[in-house]
Amino acid sequence: MRLGVVGICSDFRTLNQQEIDAVQELEFTGISYHFASSNIPGVSSDECDNCRFLLEKAQLDLVQFGITYEQCLFDPNPSIRQAAIEAVNCGMPVAKDLGAFHYLFRPGSLNPDGAWTSHKDNHLPESMDRLIETLKPIAENAEKNELTLVMETHAVSIMGSPEICKNIVDQVGSERLRIVMDFVNHFQSLRQVYNSDVRLNHIFDVMGPVAPMAHIKDISVQNGLVLHLNEEVPGEGELEIGVALQRFDALYPDGYGLIEHLPIEKIPLANTNVRNIAAENGISIY
Repeated sequence: MRLGVVGICSDFRTLNQQEIDAVQELEFTGISYHFASSNIPGVSSDECDNCRFLLEKAQLDLVQFGITYEQCLFDPNPSIRQAAIEAVNCGMPVAKDLGAFHYLFRPGSLNPDGAWTSHKDNHLPESMDRLIETLKPIAENAEKNELTLVMETHAVSIMGSPEICKNIVDQVGSERLRIVMDFVNHFQSLRQVYNSDVRLNHIFDVMGPVAPMAHIKDISVQNGLVLHLNEEVPGEGELEIGVALQRFDALYPDGYGLIEHLPIEKIPLANTNVRNIAAENGISIY
């Protein structure tokens, strides 16, 4: 498998040698960008060409180009759903021009506080029906642009379980619609965390065949009278990360795992831990 990072390179329009050096110093071979859909109209072809040239010169891959937006893909309001489709679709030409391996997007939430907040109506059957219908034209556009879509998912979202994620991919029926293997996002109980090898194997059994890119994180359990499962530096939490790496590498030996959601100062530790765990489990990172 291959290893990349999210967070060192901030904006593809301003990619510079200092960022490239920081990535290469840690021996990552891939990077990632997130970009607001509202800023897509201001992107020039020269900016895309320059970024692609610098990455090719440095022999770095753009593993994922993520588009961000406020709209929910399954909002009851048809005009909002149409705006969501347009927000996702507008970034595809840029992702293609940049040579991105994957185009990252999210389902959203009916909670006005943000895409990764819960709402009881997220889980209604009609919400699922609307999501699937909204995803179909997005997938069709990805097919035209020859891009692989990867959807972000989470336990608090409409795509809260591996089974739901796989079912959505199957119902949309496009080879261009895939899921991010963000295994941390599918732990929902203490029992699952403390028996993480069982849960990880289940996640990969169900979602693995449709999840060609991974996000590598860990989980820590915080003290409190209600359940608090927080993201943690890989190797510093409760999960059997070696199981996740083994399963992903078996499915996608040339696939990318991305270290993400960490401040710059913690990325070196995460990098070292992941490489050590991979070596202990006979996994080659190249």
